[in-house]
Amino acid sequence: MSQHSGHWRFGTVMTLILQGLIVMILIASLVTGGLIAVFIPAVVLFMTLIPTIIERKYKVAIPWWITFLIVLSLYIHLAGEYFTWYVMFYPYYDKVAHLIAGITAALIGFTAVLLMDRYTENNFDRYVIILMIIMFTMAFGAFWEIFEFTMDTFFGTSLQHGNTDTMLDLIFDLFAAIIVAALGNFYLRRLSKCELMHLLAGNPKFPLKYEEKPCDEKPESPSRYQEDK
Repeated sequence: MSQHSGHWRFGTVMTLILQGLIVMILIASLVTGGLIAVFIPAVVLFMTLIPTIIERKYKVAIPWWITFLIVLSLYIHLAGEYFTWYVMFYPYYDKVAHLIAGITAALIGFTAVLLMDRYTENNFDRYVIILMIIMFTMAFGAFWEIFEFTMDTFFGTSLQHGNTDTMLDLIFDLFAAIIVAALGNFYLRRLSKCELMHLLAGNPKFPLKYEEKPCDEKPESPSRYQEDK
């Protein structure tokens, strides 16, 4: 997908709007709560800038949808805490937030695995890719729960609400991983890994340590249309 397409422009505008809202929460927290209150908004704002930092440091183009979903997931979590939506709409808001964040992590993991398959000596089969999507998502979910526990312990926040809440968060992360893994399995049976990588990540250029693989491999299970041809 071209970086100059309508989707890219829309995604970039929405990303900037969400980052602007995060900045507003940061400023409001500073005015009303002092330095301690701005710590989480400041961390969240920095995390939204990580894709841009990576792009500039390593000279690679990160797909617009990855940046947008990262910023969206972070804003949902930050706004839920700042506006007390987690409490007002408990437990629905929290679980939807984790589902969206889990889908974001799973899609990033899926894209990363396809990139590793193409630009390294690895040659993952479909079942390994599906397993890695689930593992990546659950690892992300575990690290997020550790982050929430750390914030509650050392900064007096209330991001976690007991063992049941934490386990339900991880279960919704698993649901998200299964959704993306199922979609990945569906498309991997119809498109080659290379075709799917280009759909998700465009045509990134990396310094190649190994010889670049040709992009003419076939999907493991060709579609009926392909079989007929």
